[in-house]
This record gives sequence, structure tokens and C-alpha cells, in this order.
Amino acid sequence: MSATPLQPFDILERTEIASILDKLSMASVAVVGDFCLDVYWTIDPSASEDSVETGLRTQPVRQQRYSPGGAGNVVANLVALGAHRIYPVGILGEDPFGRELRRLLEHPSVDQRGLISQAESWATHSYVKPYVDSRELNRIDHGNFNRLSAETRREFFERLEEILEKVSVVLINHQVIGSVHDDEAFRSALREIMERHPSVCFVVDSRKYHEAYASAVHKLNEAEVMRSCGISLEPGDSVPVEELAQRAGELYQRWGSPLVVTRGDRGCFVFSSDVVWQIFGVQLPGRIDPVGAGDTFVATLAAILSSGVNLAAAAFVANVAAAVTAQKLFQTGTASPGEVLALGANADFSYHPELSESPHRARYLDGTEIEVITEPSPALNIRHAIFDHDGTISTLREGWEQIMEPMMIKAVLGEHFHDAEEVVFHRAQHRVREFIERTTGIQTIAQMHGLVDLIREFGMVPEEALLTPAEYKAVYNTDLQALVDRRLEKLDRGELEISDFTIKGAVAFLHALKQAGVRLYLASGTDEADVKIEAARLGYADLFDGGIYGSVGQITKDAKRMVIERILREVGGAFEQLVAFGDGPVEIRETNRRGSYAVGIASDEKRRFGTNIDKRPRLVRAGAHAIIPDFSQWPSLWSFLRLGSIGER
Repeated sequence: MSATPLQPFDILERTEIASILDKLSMASVAVVGDFCLDVYWTIDPSASEDSVETGLRTQPVRQQRYSPGGAGNVVANLVALGAHRIYPVGILGEDPFGRELRRLLEHPSVDQRGLISQAESWATHSYVKPYVDSRELNRIDHGNFNRLSAETRREFFERLEEILEKVSVVLINHQVIGSVHDDEAFRSALREIMERHPSVCFVVDSRKYHEAYASAVHKLNEAEVMRSCGISLEPGDSVPVEELAQRAGELYQRWGSPLVVTRGDRGCFVFSSDVVWQIFGVQLPGRIDPVGAGDTFVATLAAILSSGVNLAAAAFVANVAAAVTAQKLFQTGTASPGEVLALGANADFSYHPELSESPHRARYLDGTEIEVITEPSPALNIRHAIFDHDGTISTLREGWEQIMEPMMIKAVLGEHFHDAEEVVFHRAQHRVREFIERTTGIQTIAQMHGLVDLIREFGMVPEEALLTPAEYKAVYNTDLQALVDRRLEKLDRGELEISDFTIKGAVAFLHALKQAGVRLYLASGTDEADVKIEAARLGYADLFDGGIYGSVGQITKDAKRMVIERILREVGGAFEQLVAFGDGPVEIRETNRRGSYAVGIASDEKRRFGTNIDKRPRLVRAGAHAIIPDFSQWPSLWSFLRLGSIGER
């Protein structure tokens, strides 16, 4: 198994995801494990006084907030997913924290018969997080010294036996010191239960007890895989994908049970039967907070397995659900079916993350600068070609990032742009640059919707002073259009030529494709009217007999996606007839997702030839099958794409 190659799992379509999510209303899941309470205290020293008893300053709590943690958060996720019946099975203390946790878990779909209280030697696992000025102080932990009594253990398994008659999946959760799983007799009894109920699917998510429940389906992260193989990782360490797959394969052989290995934004692996599926991660455009994403993943996995769906498909949807939660900042979030479907239907998946970060792994067509990631299919028979415009053919808008960046920073800081503290300015600058990098290639109007979110995130502009996304776009377009107009004026005066504003070899390649009978389409995230004007001024608008398309100002109408879908409808879904060229992730991703061939252009727009090394990683992650720096070697590209003899097609 350790040598079995990873098999990319097919991206599920919207209808497939919807069908899986619809089944969640039938799911019945028991959650066995560490039920915790997360406690947030906001301390305000302004009301502090000297304690009469100790003479020390008091720590007044202005605000307090409580939320389920550990297995409790898994239950909260199952509720959010709409599971039919949820059975929490665990131990609480007879204390205020235990009573609050019971209250928080109250819901029509949650049956609390499995929550048992132990009066002595057991405190509800509670994690008190005091904050002063948004700074977290030392955490205060309750429950680390818990000891399970024999009587409580007996009652626990009596309740569990009763509940097992009502569920198809049991999720075993372990993550704290003082856990029920720390009791050896408990682990032994749970193993016996598992052996007596082979028809029930047990899923284990544990920091250190996977070995104790070997027959279960195992959900592990990278660190847990390596730890189970006797290898410790330091915080921040990453494991090469080949080694991780090998180590996980060793565990699969050792335990003889399926494994799901989560890798954060890199997706996950599924070891099942004789196949190792690689499920791609989801690229998210804004800030992320991974707290709670693991709970969302395992809750979604368990609920979908309870609905009778296979493990790989369950992991695919769980991966999307975890991405939904990761976008919810400053909270232990959950994901609803609607949110999962909305993201899954249009998710930006991250392909080949290791290759994207390792240019030394690149493989080139002999004697060329054409990087080959995936060979064209023997069935490739190109009849339609989609081209992005800016950075793929035209360089008229080269430098747009340098216009968007200061415009966005000014919008984020508002009236404080000139007097903001240096640390605040640099934080805004970093977030804006990160945002532009993540959103390059999407419609400008979509970027401006993201800008509004950024402005709210920083909180320096009053809500009543916010502009609409369309108004922010108008500000940006005014500045950018001034740059474009100056360049076109130089073209009109004969000071510069068309070749000064086009990627090397691009226009010659377009003419060759047109002569060969390939139908050409131009699709851009720039406003459609501007794209048509600029293509005409640069002399190649008439080559695009399939049409020229751009943004029409509606975020739901992406020109590139619509053109690809239209072409595939016209050719009856014959994906082997379509190829796309672009320097941004949108056209690459949309083409890849539909099974057609995608060529990334890692163009250096300043020089108009050669490679921009900053573009390559995002093109690889977007799913480019091949990457070129420009079209200077287009005859070699022509042969590579099986377009036949030049001029004879």
C-alpha cells in the first residue's frame, strides 16, 4: 500500500453535492468522547479594585461567552448540518459548567440520554480564556485531573449499548488531558462494544489512541500520522507528500482499516480498499481561521457515512464543509448544508500544492520552456480555444496591481490613511497584497465585494461612509483607465507599436489558430466594452469569431465561466475539443474542472517575454496542465497540442 500512487478524486458537481447533503436529514450519529465548554471572559481593568481579602487587584469581567468545545462542538456541527438524530455520549461534572454545556446542547435533534454526570473526581472539561484588550491571557483549564469511577463506566456503556440500536455511525472523539479514553478499562470496554456491533461504522478522531481502536475508520492529521509512526514534528513542520502517503500506507496496513488524512488547505487523502484517493484542498480568497474546521470535517464525514455514501465522496464534501468553517473568523464555527453547497458548487480547488511550491520539480518538453504537468489526452482534438486577455495577449493593463493596491489601502484606512500608526498601515498593506494575490483573475466587481469585507474587517471606516462595490470599482477603473489611455495615445502617435503591448508570439499564434479553423473566444474579467475597444486597437478583435466577452458588472455572471459552459453545450460536452490559455486562475480552473485542457501563461508583462515566477504557483494550484512563459515557442506548443501541421489543417 505504501507504494500505491495517489489517485485524484473527481470534483463532484453541484447536483452530486446537493444529493449527498439532502441525505443528511436521515443521519443518526452517536458522538462518544470529550465534551468540553469553551469559556471567554472579557476583562475590563477600568472597574478593578484592591481586594479587601488579599490586597491584590481584581480582574473584573465585563462580558462572558460560552460555547461547546471538543465533542460538544462536533454535536453543534451535526446540528448545523441538519442530522436527524444526534446522541452525545460522555461524562460531565455536577458543576455550573456542566449545566451550561447541557443547556447549550439542547436541540430537538439532540438526545442527551448518553450524557452522564459524575459527582466526585470529575470536573466538566472547561477552558477559560481571559482577554484584556483582545489579548488572551493564560488559559485556565478544568478537568485535567479527572478519574472515571467504575460505577460511571458501567452506566456509560449501558447507555451506549442502548443508543447503538438507534444509530449507524459512532464518532469516537478524544482530544484532552483527563479524557475518558485515558482510562484503560474504558478503552477495553469500547473495543469490545465495537467487536459486538460490526454493522455499526465507528470513526475515530483521536490525538493519541488510534492504536486502541484499530478497527475503526481513522481520521488523522499530518502530525498524528507521523506520531503514530513514532516520528515527532515541531510546530510549523511540513511533511513531503510522498513521505506522508507512505507513512499513512503503513498505518493502513497495520490497522487494516480505512484512513482519512486531513492536510488543511491542501485537502486530504483517503486510504480505502486498494485505492488512495487525493482530494484537493479549497483555495479561499480572504482571511481564514482554522479553529473548529477539524470538528466540522469529522462531523460532516460521520453524518454522510451514516447516510450510506462512500468514504471518498464523504471526505470530499467534508473537506468543503471544513473550508466553510475556516472562513468564519474569531469563532468556533459550523457549516450548514446551504453554505456547503454554495462553496462546493463554485469552489476554487488547489491542485498539486507541492509542485506549485517546488519549481525544481518542474518537467519540461524537450528543448523548450513548456512545462508539462499533465500530458494531453490522445483524444485531444482542438476545435475551440479560449483566451484570457490581460497578461495573456495584451499588456496594456500591465501594472494594474500597483494601482489597485494603494486604492484599496486608502479605502481600508479611510480618513486615517495619512495618520495611521505604522504597524496598522503595514498590516493593511499586507492584507491587501494577500487579497490581490488570491483574487487575481476574477472579475473586478468580485474583488470590490471582497474589498468591502476587508474594510469592515479593519473597522476604521464607519458603516455609513462605506461605498458600494460598484462605486469602489469606479474609483479603481478611473485610475487604471488613465494609464491605459496614455499608452494608447503613444500607440496612436506611432511612438510605440502593437508588439510593445502584446505578449511575444501571441498575435502570430492567434493568426495560425484562425487559419487552422479553430474558433477563438476572448474572455476577460475586465469590463466587456473596454476589452472590445482594446482588442480592436491592438488589431486582433476580428480574429475572435466566437466572440469577445467581459464583465457586465454582475458578480454572478462570470464571463469566463459562461463562455466555457456555452462552448461545451455547443459541442455536446466534447471536452476534448476545447483548450484555454490564461495567466490567471479563473480560466484555468474552470477549464480543468470541466475536463478540458488548460495552458497557463506565466508571463512577465513588463518585458513581454520570459517567466514571471510569481505567476507559476497560482497557475499550478489552479490546475494548469501545461505552463508557458509566452508564445515565442508556439510552433512547439502547436505540435504538443496535436494541432497538426502548421497551415495545413
